[in-house]
Amino acid sequence: MPMAEPLHPTTRKVRAHPGEPPAQTANPAPPRAASPEPPARAGKPAGRQQTHPQGVGRDAPIPPTPPKGKAKATKTARPNGKRGRKNAKDAAPLTPEEVIRRKRRRCLDREDIFAFFTKLAAMAVLLAALFGLAFGITPMANDDMAPRISAGDLLLYYRLANDWATGDVMVFEKDGEQYVGRIVAHGGDTVEVTDQATLVVNGSTVLENNIYYTTPKYENGPAYPLTLAEDEFFVLCDYREGARDSRYFGQVSEDEIKGKVITVVRRSGL
Repeated sequence: MPMAEPLHPTTRKVRAHPGEPPAQTANPAPPRAASPEPPARAGKPAGRQQTHPQGVGRDAPIPPTPPKGKAKATKTARPNGKRGRKNAKDAAPLTPEEVIRRKRRRCLDREDIFAFFTKLAAMAVLLAALFGLAFGITPMANDDMAPRISAGDLLLYYRLANDWATGDVMVFEKDGEQYVGRIVAHGGDTVEVTDQATLVVNGSTVLENNIYYTTPKYENGPAYPLTLAEDEFFVLCDYREGARDSRYFGQVSEDEIKGKVITVVRRSGL
């Protein structure tokens, strides 16, 4: 059996049929020549042409040229802003001094809250004592004290008053009803309301410059002249015509007095 001849680097043997000489094949296509460099654009210097980086093929895309000037560094957003630093700080182990300082701060906050509620409770007790024992507030129910006091006005009165004088306005109760009137006579005085609608105290006719109405006598009133005891008062309303006062139910005892009016809050100012 004949031995095969070694192949030439540029030719290769093809086995032929019996009786035919061996055939040779031509070399493969020669390598492709390098493409010429593209011409530079008109009006643009050749030095500014973009070239491929070293080690990158010409068919690869050319990376963009960075802009001139100093590139601005982009800031990366931190989650939660300042909270991130705060959380990082809190995450650090605390020193014993810091722990003691925080506990003291918490104790001080608790003491402040306790002191606030203590003062609030003390103020509530004080107001309850003042308005329950020393002062009182009541509305004016009608126009019996007009024009000085009108219906709907609030009256602030002092419960502990004991220095009564003629002209004082008092709040009192008579037969379970509350009234407001002005003192015209007190203990030891003798009072009389005449048929001429005048007021006589201790034999003298009383001239009241701040009263604009006459003082008529009621048919079913007390008998005159009326002498008052030491703890009794004769009280009349400023609106004398038709008002209910001592001409209707008689003298007022000191036990029936609730207090002396010291302030009037007008209805229009509420």
